[in-house]
Amino acid sequence: MNKKFAFRLATLSGLTIGSFIGGITYERNRCNTLIDQSVNPYVLHAGKDIKQLTAMPALPIFGTVSAATPFVPDTPKPSQLDQPNRVSQIMKYGFPGLDNVRSYSDYVLSYDRRNRVAHWVFEHLTLENVKSNPSVDRSKCDFKPDESIHPFFRSLNSDYKGSGFDRGHLAAAGNHKSHQEHCVQTFYLTNMAPQVGSGFNRDSWNRLEKHVRKLTKSYSDVYVCTGPLYLPKKEADGKAYVKYQVIGNNSVAVPTHFYKVIVGETPDGKLELESYVMPNQVIDDNTPLNVFQVPPEAVERSAGLLFFDRISRKQLTKINGKKV
Repeated sequence: MNKKFAFRLATLSGLTIGSFIGGITYERNRCNTLIDQSVNPYVLHAGKDIKQLTAMPALPIFGTVSAATPFVPDTPKPSQLDQPNRVSQIMKYGFPGLDNVRSYSDYVLSYDRRNRVAHWVFEHLTLENVKSNPSVDRSKCDFKPDESIHPFFRSLNSDYKGSGFDRGHLAAAGNHKSHQEHCVQTFYLTNMAPQVGSGFNRDSWNRLEKHVRKLTKSYSDVYVCTGPLYLPKKEADGKAYVKYQVIGNNSVAVPTHFYKVIVGETPDGKLELESYVMPNQVIDDNTPLNVFQVPPEAVERSAGLLFFDRISRKQLTKINGKKV
């Protein structure tokens, strides 16, 4: 009896050890396969099969850029087949971050799911693509939620209704009027942030957007990164606090400030930088824009991002109009 029991125990132990070793070998081979594939421009996408990703400037191997229109990524539309190339143009000088990156036809953003406002929005402008096309009709553009964002983290039109704030564009609609589709896509709520309307969004902020478009007359290429800031303010007790309002059922954050960091590239390859921070409040429209110029390092520290990290500061010939 003892011999039979010992034999069965030995057999069971052998099977268990064999299964364990087999499992380890399988996982090791699988892991090696992933590592071998990651040497090439491949990514592991949303828990599905390994899929190829076109190499992009400053994009780590395991970063992903998801199309931000409501369609299944496995079956892209013909109009989106050239999108990676456009992303490469827009992000030529590097990604500030890779948190929830979304690529649209003519701009790229990183979405902050907690605050329901983008971390940053990147655009590449030229004199040609900011020209107004008479066939583009802004009145046909509707504000709408981006269905590529999980419902838990979307902002909705209802959040803005009755809030007293405008749905303020980060990638300005006026920068994307060469094609109707480009203009339409700037109205996704992922590209919006609550902005004070009269005195800011419709006035001083609009002046800054026009200034950026005007730069295309001086530079062959203009790269602009726009985003929100939540800056501390000293209270009566002498301590500094970060306080900001939220609106709607989805608690969309109202930024205290907004920034724009711009790099202009001349036809002969010279690079100049401008950076601005504006408070999200009523601003006297007679205030010159240069009042809002700040060192780019100040924006980077406040935003927790590194802008244009593929450009050495030594490559810049001017910062905020001053020679470097």
